[in-house]
Amino acid sequence: MLIPSQRLMPWLLLLLLDIPTSVKTQVNPAICRYPLGMSGGHIPDEDISASSQWSESTAAKYGRLGSEDGDGAWCPEVPVEPDDLKEFLEVDLHELHFITLVGTQGRHAGGHGNEFAPMYKINYSRDGTRWISWQNRHGRQVLEGNTNPYDIVLKDLEPPIIGRFIRFIPVTDHSTNVCLRVELYGCVWLDGLVSYNTPAGQQLVLPDGNMIYLNDSIYDGYSMTEGLGQLTDGVSGLDDFSQSHEYHVWPGYDYVGWSNESTTNGHVEITFEFDRIRNFTTMKVHCNNMFAKGVKIFKEVQCYFRSDATEWEPNTVSSLLVLDDVNPSARFVTVPLFHRMANAIKCQFYFADTWMMFSEITFQSDTAMYNNSGSLPESSVTPTIYDPTLKVDDSNTRILIGCLVAIIFILVAIIVIILWRQFWQKMLEKASRRMLDDEMTVSLSLPSESNMFRHSSSTPSSEQETNSTYDRIFPLGVDYQEPSRLIRKLPEFIPGEDEAGCSGITKPTQPNGAEGVPHYAEADIVNLQGVTGSNTYSVPAITMDLLYGKEVAVAEFPRKLLTFKEKLGEGQFGEVHLCEVEGMERFVDQDSVLDGNVTQPVLLAVKMLRADANKNARNDFLKEIKIMSKLKDPNIIRLLAVCITDDPLCMITEYMENGDLNQFLSRQEPQNLSESSTPPVSYANLKLIAIQIASGMKYLSSLNFVHRDLATRNCLVGKNYTIKIADFGMSRNLYSGDYYRIQGRAVLPIRWMSWESILLGKFTTASDVWAFGVTLWETFTFCREQPYSQLSDEQVIENTGEFFRNQGRQTYLPQPPFCPDPVYKLMLNCWRRDTKARPSFQEIHCFLQEATTS
Repeated sequence: MLIPSQRLMPWLLLLLLDIPTSVKTQVNPAICRYPLGMSGGHIPDEDISASSQWSESTAAKYGRLGSEDGDGAWCPEVPVEPDDLKEFLEVDLHELHFITLVGTQGRHAGGHGNEFAPMYKINYSRDGTRWISWQNRHGRQVLEGNTNPYDIVLKDLEPPIIGRFIRFIPVTDHSTNVCLRVELYGCVWLDGLVSYNTPAGQQLVLPDGNMIYLNDSIYDGYSMTEGLGQLTDGVSGLDDFSQSHEYHVWPGYDYVGWSNESTTNGHVEITFEFDRIRNFTTMKVHCNNMFAKGVKIFKEVQCYFRSDATEWEPNTVSSLLVLDDVNPSARFVTVPLFHRMANAIKCQFYFADTWMMFSEITFQSDTAMYNNSGSLPESSVTPTIYDPTLKVDDSNTRILIGCLVAIIFILVAIIVIILWRQFWQKMLEKASRRMLDDEMTVSLSLPSESNMFRHSSSTPSSEQETNSTYDRIFPLGVDYQEPSRLIRKLPEFIPGEDEAGCSGITKPTQPNGAEGVPHYAEADIVNLQGVTGSNTYSVPAITMDLLYGKEVAVAEFPRKLLTFKEKLGEGQFGEVHLCEVEGMERFVDQDSVLDGNVTQPVLLAVKMLRADANKNARNDFLKEIKIMSKLKDPNIIRLLAVCITDDPLCMITEYMENGDLNQFLSRQEPQNLSESSTPPVSYANLKLIAIQIASGMKYLSSLNFVHRDLATRNCLVGKNYTIKIADFGMSRNLYSGDYYRIQGRAVLPIRWMSWESILLGKFTTASDVWAFGVTLWETFTFCREQPYSQLSDEQVIENTGEFFRNQGRQTYLPQPPFCPDPVYKLMLNCWRRDTKARPSFQEIHCFLQEATTS
């Protein structure tokens, strides 16, 4: 226990009941992927060195990715021998950087060179004296390099590197000449943290006997001193500490944890060393809070500061926390540091339960040598440092003022340009909705201007140069042209009446079909952000007029009757929980059919908005409630009740006992389909599932409501194969691999999206029809693989470019083994390039109802 002191002023931190996952770490590895200047020339020649060089024309300065200057690359003086790691290419970044990605090339030299490094290692240093060998999360140090001299090979560094000096060391299994061109991707390491010292993590044995290893497995120091590791890798741990973001690692991998029983003073002490004296504002600690298993956020932290190498200052900063025994979610805890000046911080974290686990610690600070700020709380006041030898030089004051004024004018001009551009972008979107993404347009729709996607492995790299950042970070491999199992050509399909007698299913849809609105209509769409911050509903203005503006047609539900069981998903603005609810029979109308007995506790989904969400998010949440309360269809998840009288705002929806369709089908064990035997889920069951999905989408399309994320992960399964369409999939970590993040933009389910949605940003009922075709394909493959599983995300995007160019080179998903020809032809019709030629959901529903196994 801490001894009270009159000079110690505790500061209370109130923890919200939700997970503040929108609080980002100092560095986000998914976004920190910017080229650092080898290819662009921002790194000067004098900052690139090497162990040796074959000639002046292959010096280190020519080892720039994508450049053919000199003789085309850096080449060492002698051939590289196996196990000989003397040769290296070194880059000095002058300050610490967080490096997440590296790229390499060999020497092509317009066809005159054929040298490359088939493998390589990376060494790095933060001070230029102590060098560290990078290794991946499984302990492997060697990275696979190039297979030819011209292609760019990109490798994600997991874990990332925090360093200033980076060395590329060629590795071979036989004596050979090698040459290298390289690029580093990342961003500046703003923390300034160069090392931390912490007690070794410990092992936790669960009641079921499973062992949880809570050691810092990627720490690059000696005996937990003078290094960095998992507390600075930019990866925040999951709510369940036994689970991990990484595959094939041991339980507890994302966390470093300690037991209270192993300490004598009730706290864990961690010392942080920084590159210089800094003005610290806050410290953010990501903690686990599974209190049911004896793990809690620390109850108190006391931090000491040091501005020199002698001793710790007597004035400390102490913070007491209000503990959260309601929500077991992991979260960031922000500790104010009150602008204390130091180049080292020692923090003592006090246990609130048996275990304490951290996955990430970051600092916010300014690199300032002197503290001239105003008064601070008594417990955190640091004496102002005064240097009597410091002389003020006023000779350049006027020049400095002039520069500042010029900078201000430049910033104002940039702001005006940005605002003007945003204004015209909105005008153009409203006028035509055909704006292409600046980078993707060059890469996909105008092949004559950019050759990002290679169609021949022998094309010289000089002919493949592009100015697109997207191209440089995501070049395609040479194997794109011939994925082995995919169909390269759309089979001929004669329009007319199909085998099952559902007239019109293959005919181009007329602008005004039986649905009352054209299924491909580009109405004035109102974008509505979902609670998880990921999904966006598209609702035409006319539909908003019909649904919005009325009173909410559901009742207020007593929050105390909600029992949280499991978190289904999370996002920027909130989260989705699976809750057990009692007394639901008093709040449902006669039309609602719950998946269970309403007189008994039932499982329902609860969407919860973060209490600190901004005003726009709150307004969108209330709009979503009003719209969802009007949607009533047997195959659409129903909104049953709300909790909106106080924070956090909640909406309570149906949930189905068998979970989502993707997991439900993947759990089935169909027999060998090649032997024509009957699987446990029969064709009739699959057809029933497809009919219900089509029925729900027919209802939504009758309102011209665009779902934008139709997939098996967003379909829930109840008793007797009852299907209801929902929207939880995007918020679940389980399906993070189904979404592609474009830097600076939202995540997109590109493997389910139509070509016009990806390239033109057009979301209509016709694009939902495309997604239905992919969902149907998932269903008949029992969700055993991801759509286009043999294509990378970039190759999927390139394939949509082939749809746009319409030159007959587009790739279609193959026919599943258990899928009859008529159903597969339906899928192909859903994927037609012309939106007007795709069937409507009413036609799809008709076809599936009348289709037979013949």
